[in-house]
Amino acid sequence: MNNKSDDGKPSGLGAEGKRGLLDKMRQANESSGRNRAARLSRQPQAPVRQVQRFEDLPEYQRVQFQRTVGEVTGVANPFYRSHDRAAGATTAMGGREFINFASYDYLGTNTDPQTIEKAKAAIDQFGISASASRVVAGERPIHTALEEELATVYGVDAAVCFVSGYLTNVASISCLMGPQDLVIHDEFIHNSALAGIKQSGATRRLFRHNDIENLESVLRTLSSEFRRIMVIVEGVYSMDGDITDLPALVELRSRYGFWLMVDEAHALGVLGKTGRGTFEHYGVDPHEVDIWMGTLSKTTSSCGGYIAGSQALIDVLKAEAGGFVYSVGLAPVLAAAARSGLDILRNEPERTEKLHRNGALFLEYAKAAGLDTGLSLGFSVVPVIVGDSLRAVQLSNVLLEEGVNVLPIIHPAVPEGMARLRFFITCDHTEEQIRHSVEVTAAKLKELHASNFGLASLDVEKVMQLAPMMQASGGKP
Repeated sequence: MNNKSDDGKPSGLGAEGKRGLLDKMRQANESSGRNRAARLSRQPQAPVRQVQRFEDLPEYQRVQFQRTVGEVTGVANPFYRSHDRAAGATTAMGGREFINFASYDYLGTNTDPQTIEKAKAAIDQFGISASASRVVAGERPIHTALEEELATVYGVDAAVCFVSGYLTNVASISCLMGPQDLVIHDEFIHNSALAGIKQSGATRRLFRHNDIENLESVLRTLSSEFRRIMVIVEGVYSMDGDITDLPALVELRSRYGFWLMVDEAHALGVLGKTGRGTFEHYGVDPHEVDIWMGTLSKTTSSCGGYIAGSQALIDVLKAEAGGFVYSVGLAPVLAAAARSGLDILRNEPERTEKLHRNGALFLEYAKAAGLDTGLSLGFSVVPVIVGDSLRAVQLSNVLLEEGVNVLPIIHPAVPEGMARLRFFITCDHTEEQIRHSVEVTAAKLKELHASNFGLASLDVEKVMQLAPMMQASGGKP
């Protein structure tokens, strides 16, 4: 068989040559496999490890126990209630109208015609998704415009947006801090900040809520040991509705040289005469705060988060923060909606003024009715502290029957004994809605107290009989 061309050079293996080469390759692979198997058979064998079932995890058993408690007590799960339309001061579920206190659309921007119009225009121009990380191909002019407007709100150099408020804290903190560093935070800080600290590997210390003296004692004993120090607080605390002492923090910063990070998620649009946030509320120079963090899902009725501060800070985050570099860019339609929210905030300060009036009114009525509103100052968040988690859940369900939608916050989000209903106030609530909701809350809570309904009255033995997997693991309520 001739496998040469006319000029005498090889022209290929031909059919038989190819088959022969494949046979040799198969024989070599089989021989290699036999040799590998022989070597493995001579090695000590590790014990067989069974694949763990998710059903056996203690985390799942806790979920099952909670479900069983609901079955035993007849208390329905109040979470994941599905709404028929946009939820603001009112909402609809299952075809029924409700007064709604479970939305953080503080300034009513979500259903504003301007917001809807700008969002639709962005879809027409850019589609839905940015379709790539902004670093490679996902950059759109609307991203830059939104970030410039956010920087203007805070009076700082620049800002950068992330696709999630939670991710904003995780990505930023873990980018800026490392194992040689220290993060000190208020004990009531949001879970996203805790996740960012954990990912960073930094040493973590907390100080008692809004206790500046306790913070200084932590700084005094630890500040010399670390490369970088960051202190994290919230402008308005999302569980309690009180405000950080920003002037005192700024004064500490001048003496101890730490980075100050303020989470403005529930403060933008809420604090200050024109709603620009905590610095406006106190009359503090915004440059005295190193890192302004916030979310786009509250006042600006969108989704995502942002960091605002110096140009150098923003350059670092855009180059190094994994949650920005390796994540798809903010959807253009979300950026357009957020820009509309900022535009409304700037041009209609009367919405913030009305929010202030409504929050103060709710707090006044609640205190007059004997409700425990904790630390709330009556801005965007007013809790009604119930104490018992099961009682808080049942109160939420009873109020739903009465036409008021408000959700419970229970253990472990808050310590057991501090469970509450969390009322989000908006500028669109009417005085009648506020008065009626407070009255019915006070009346139904009094009934639950009178019936001694709660965890203390729970038949734990019955629950354990219905949840054998929890009984076997020694689970307790």
